[in-house]
Amino acid sequence: MKTIRKPVQSEINIKKSQFICCLYPTENKRESKEIIQRINKKYNDATHNCTAYIVEDGEGFDDDGEPGGTAGKPMINVLRKNELHNVTAVVTRYFGGIKLGAGGLVRAYSKSVMEAIGEAEIVEIEEYDVFEIIFEYGDMKLVDTEVRNNSLESIDKDYTDKVSYLVVSKDSRDIEKIFEKYSDKISVRFKNKRFLEKI
Repeated sequence: MKTIRKPVQSEINIKKSQFICCLYPTENKRESKEIIQRINKKYNDATHNCTAYIVEDGEGFDDDGEPGGTAGKPMINVLRKNELHNVTAVVTRYFGGIKLGAGGLVRAYSKSVMEAIGEAEIVEIEEYDVFEIIFEYGDMKLVDTEVRNNSLESIDKDYTDKVSYLVVSKDSRDIEKIFEKYSDKISVRFKNKRFLEKI
């Protein structure tokens, strides 16, 4: 599955209308809606803020006042055509006084998203089971050795009164089993499923 590594923005001008496309990596509808609200606030003087998103828990689009089917749908079609997931696109339009017609709008919104995708860094993502390993500072060397020897990938580390690693397996190894023999001093629990760059 493909997504974009980080947010990207591009801008095109068509017959005096300005189209600004913002693309964001997003995992779910809640994230998409937060981004859309943020951009609506940022460009609250724009004529339209049209949107399209494809995320883990669904997809959607909105023409935001443009004639039905001329903005959001072409935008989501471009995302689908480029096989992008976990992404939200917002195209902000400042009307320049010249009407583009239905066909012109479809082309403009499509082109706006295509330009942004062209500037984005595309990455492969996969769904992984994320596990949390909690242990004392004195066991760090032992945990690091097991992580390395079992080809686990540490995606986050937290150092408070104890040490906590978030780890994933490159080849679906049973992480709980790896640390079973240390259950008296190392705690391992399933945290969540997460889409991450292919390891």
